[in-house]
Order: sequence, then C-alpha cells, then structure tokens
Amino acid sequence: MQLFESAKPLVVRSQLIWPLGWAACTAVGLYLRADSHGHGTHQQLGLPPCPSVLLFDRPCPGCGLTTSWTAFMHGDILHAFKYHPLGPIMYLGFTFVAMACLYGNIKGKRFMIDSKLANQVFIAFVSAFFLFGAIRMMLVTGYSGTAKEKIWRAALEQNSRAEKAAEQNNVPKPSFQKQ
Repeated sequence: MQLFESAKPLVVRSQLIWPLGWAACTAVGLYLRADSHGHGTHQQLGLPPCPSVLLFDRPCPGCGLTTSWTAFMHGDILHAFKYHPLGPIMYLGFTFVAMACLYGNIKGKRFMIDSKLANQVFIAFVSAFFLFGAIRMMLVTGYSGTAKEKIWRAALEQNSRAEKAAEQNNVPKPSFQKQ
C-alpha cells in the first residue's frame, strides 16, 4: 500500500492546508472548555445553538463534536467518547492526515488522500456518522439544556405564540415586499 507519490512542488505545498487546519482546530479546542451538557461548547465562540436542538429538541449528527474534541484535547477521554462517540476517532483521523501531509511536504511527496483505500475508509466513516446521527436523533429527546439554548427556545416559543395570537385577532402580518 503506497501512501505517498511524487508530485509537482505546488501540489506538495498545497497539502499544507491540512496541518494548518489541524493546528487551528487544535488551538481552538485547547482554548475552549468542554460544556458539561455534552454539547454547546461552540457557543463559547459566539455561535448560535444547533437549529436541530432549538426546533426539535433533538441532536443533529454533529451535536457534541466540538465538545468531544475539546474534552479529548484536554485529556478527558471518557467524557470525549460520551459527548460524541465518533469525535475522538474523527480527531485522531484528522491528526493522522494532517501529520502525513506535513511529512509528505517535508519529503517533497504528496500524501495520497484520494487513494481507493482512503476513499473507502472515508465513505465507511461518513456512513457510520450519519447512521449514528439518525439513530440518536430518533431516540434522544430533551436535548436542549445550555442557558443560550433555553433563551433561544423561549424566544422562538414567544414568537410562535405572538403569531398565533395575531392570527386569532385577525391582525395582518407585516409585508416586506416592495410596493
């Protein structure tokens, strides 16, 4: 099984995007603290809660990945697997690819991430990821729990009640179309 091949210098240098992306993700993960709810760590970056959690009170396939990676990077392996069972595996895979690309760059070779085996592993992992996510979404309810999620859910529910009250009182909805 061949992992590296000769390539033009520009192609070899372009694979540096992998270790740079890995370094950025790792730096962010080390900066964050894993949320004790098992999800929502990304909200520390100012990002909104997951729409799936807000709308359905159920986790999407990716819910808990940032929390899992963050726990893993801080050495909390058991919680990392609890927050998202595929998170540590995904991070280790990302680390392997990033380090292989860095090694290839040093040796002037291209890491063959598009090989038949790499594609088969990728397809198997993505399939497992979405299968896990679909099963978890069907089985897990009551997933919202962070303070921001509760605030967002309350605002959505209040807006929904206001719209229903307006409909019952025959109040026309505002039109945003140009006249």
